[in-house]
Amino acid sequence: MTASQVLEMAKSQNARQIDIRFTDLPGLSQHISYPIRQLTEDAFEEGFGIDGSSIRGWAAINESDMLLIPDPTSAYMDPFFEVPTLCMVGDIIDPITRQRYDRDPRWIAKKAEMFLQNSGLADTAYFGAEAEFFIFDNIRFDQNAHSGFYFIDAEEGRWNSSRAENNLGYRPRYKEGYFPLPPTDHYQDLRAEMVEVMLSVGLDIECHHHEVATGGQCEIDQRFNTLVKSADNMMLYKYCVRNVAYQYGKTVTFMPKPLFGDNGSGMHVHQSLWRSGTPLFAGEGYAGLSQMALWYIGGLLKHSRALSAIIAPTTNSYKRLVPGYEAPVNLAYSRRNRSAAVRIPMYSASPKAKRVEYRPPDPSANPYLAFSALLMAGIDGILNKIDPGESLDKDIYDLSPEELKKVPSMPASLDEALDCLDSDHDFLLKGDVFTEELIEAFVSYKRKHEAEAVRLRPHPYEFALYYDI
Repeated sequence: MTASQVLEMAKSQNARQIDIRFTDLPGLSQHISYPIRQLTEDAFEEGFGIDGSSIRGWAAINESDMLLIPDPTSAYMDPFFEVPTLCMVGDIIDPITRQRYDRDPRWIAKKAEMFLQNSGLADTAYFGAEAEFFIFDNIRFDQNAHSGFYFIDAEEGRWNSSRAENNLGYRPRYKEGYFPLPPTDHYQDLRAEMVEVMLSVGLDIECHHHEVATGGQCEIDQRFNTLVKSADNMMLYKYCVRNVAYQYGKTVTFMPKPLFGDNGSGMHVHQSLWRSGTPLFAGEGYAGLSQMALWYIGGLLKHSRALSAIIAPTTNSYKRLVPGYEAPVNLAYSRRNRSAAVRIPMYSASPKAKRVEYRPPDPSANPYLAFSALLMAGIDGILNKIDPGESLDKDIYDLSPEELKKVPSMPASLDEALDCLDSDHDFLLKGDVFTEELIEAFVSYKRKHEAEAVRLRPHPYEFALYYDI
């Protein structure tokens, strides 16, 4: 939509307020609301002033004034607010220079798309992300100088099978929650309501189902879209999931590994390149791939250890990415092996369906940064004709120790991942898509506020291990 069409939409929907949304560096949505009279055609050029100094990973207080420019193509009516509110995604502008702000994750994603087009390799990158999540009934946690704990409860959790009161059974067994019918699947109606809300705000949903873990693990799949639009859609997806659950008295988490002893939540990212409406990843090579697609995979695999800091960016991510637990930690590619980092889906022989699926990411990632970094790694693979090596079509658990040693793996911790990003990020700097300053800020933030913060605090299990030592 154009600015004038958005104004017409606001009028026809009787919108009384506008809400402009943007994303901080770690990947959490932020927003600010205004009375509808503030929305004029000039506002789409002049923007709205905000203080950016308190936004995580953004400017220092002496550079805090920023402009938020609404994007008319992102407009939709909020499905949750009581007062009719028209929402748009905003882009961040420096009010002095009128230049785009280099720490705005959405600007990085736009630069990645421009770099692809300027490279001449393709004109469009399609991304389709599958974000899993848990639905819980109660969550308690705290951490202070003398105590630290978390307590999760879910009506659907297998651990409630021995409960004396109000117990009707029908709960997924650990690691057996994939595709059960209700009443074992407790959340069919809740997911269906989430899907209806998503459709009402313009998201294109393909399917939904229960996932492998007990305790309410679910997945709702969106149709692929262009890089920036897919990242916008992922932020809106999370907003819808959280708020529908909240209305039902439930709570949702996108933490990659909230439960010990059961599957974690991933965000598998499907990717393909196109030019002039023609798919470029279909060919006569392995699994029906083109040489371009194989080089793209080569780039993903070569840079995976550096990518991990961006696509699996939390300390909790590495509770999921653990060798030997069906996690996609092995830096190899395969047409079917789901323990490989890159899988080539074989559901359809159509060239339009040919794509690569990158499996290490999880939904704690900032989608703007994650999708951009994946594209830059893939482009680097194509430009430098990086050979992905031999495919890994064996069951990883049938490999001998000697064979397994030859398969590189993802980092084992956030600290290690940040070290890898520190030493391998030149591919991200091409075309000024990422800047050295942005990467330094990202690594510094993650080290200080997450990796070091967790490392400094005693873990509850340490008391079980060591209290009587």
